[in-house]
Amino acid sequence: MNSRQITWIRRLAWGGAGLGLGVVGWLGWHFSRPAAQTPASAVPGRTGATATVQLPSPARRNVVMDQPPVAPLVATNLVLPSATNRAVAAPVEPAFVPHPVHSIFEAQVELARRAISGGSLDGVLGPQTRAALRAFQRQEHLSPTGELDEDTQRCLVISTPPLTIYNVTAEDIERPQPLAATWLGKSLQSRLDFASLLELVSEKSQSRPDWIRSLNPGADWARLRPGMAVVVPRVSCVPGPFKAAFVRIDLAAKTLEAFDARTNLVAHFPCSIAARLEKRPVGILTVTRLVANPSYVMDPRNFPESAEAQALDRKLILPPGPNNPVGTAWISLDKPGYGIHGTPRPEAVGRAESHGCFRLANWNAEYLMQLVDIGTPVIIRP
Repeated sequence: MNSRQITWIRRLAWGGAGLGLGVVGWLGWHFSRPAAQTPASAVPGRTGATATVQLPSPARRNVVMDQPPVAPLVATNLVLPSATNRAVAAPVEPAFVPHPVHSIFEAQVELARRAISGGSLDGVLGPQTRAALRAFQRQEHLSPTGELDEDTQRCLVISTPPLTIYNVTAEDIERPQPLAATWLGKSLQSRLDFASLLELVSEKSQSRPDWIRSLNPGADWARLRPGMAVVVPRVSCVPGPFKAAFVRIDLAAKTLEAFDARTNLVAHFPCSIAARLEKRPVGILTVTRLVANPSYVMDPRNFPESAEAQALDRKLILPPGPNNPVGTAWISLDKPGYGIHGTPRPEAVGRAESHGCFRLANWNAEYLMQLVDIGTPVIIRP
């Protein structure tokens, strides 16, 4: 064996040894590394930390924020804003498979998409959510238990993710304005708009502010900037080409429902009614006028309980806006002073507290205004 052959043998031996060590090292790293895990909840206030969204069991989703989305997210794994509230990353899990609802929150979202509202979204099986479930169960010819039972889950299929990302705009940041505490102060404002960014985002997503906070534990609502992202329920409901043949208000249940000409349910909403029995009309009324973003004429005679109102010597005109006393939609009825309208307090809908009118959440009042026409009958049952 000559010297050249010996040199090649040595090179091959060293190369094989190096390759073997590399393979052994890779295998050791691969099998010793921990399995992929969901990011742990981070300490609030640390830049870049991730947080975990806890949805009602058994549905659990995680959310992470990094860069703006190229297209609307369709992920069940989302990213929550870090303390820096950066924009959103591409979804971790882009595919979503329609499935029977897994939780009360998913049920609330899917029902709201079908214009069957359980009130402001909050993930809780309260009286209004039970009423919405009963309305859906009647619609599907199921036993109206008001529970999210197996038959209801099987029929109530959620077709798109219940959560999405909302990117805050410059207009959102600039829009809120302080809300005056008095009638006179409100009448002097240019608009009765949202008082905070959290209120704006909550109403746009038909949710309780506390629920929005729980979905975004790292968000600093006072310091959000344009382009930053927050996690919100994905709710969208557009009326079809049809109109309601009639509306029915049930005073005992505190609900308003709309039906088509074949008596099929087309909308169900919780509804506030008059606090005093003598202010609750029963029978058939008719829609006489539809007004979007109405102003409100405050007549002191209608507010004997208000010391400020009794001190006023004139009527006041309050400007439009979501915090107007009648919200963003007014539907006049043919009984003087009575109507169906929105409210600045959607979380309070479903109570006996009005002066006579029928209050809906702003988003439901706006939807109803697209369903009815002048002349639509409104049946009021005790």
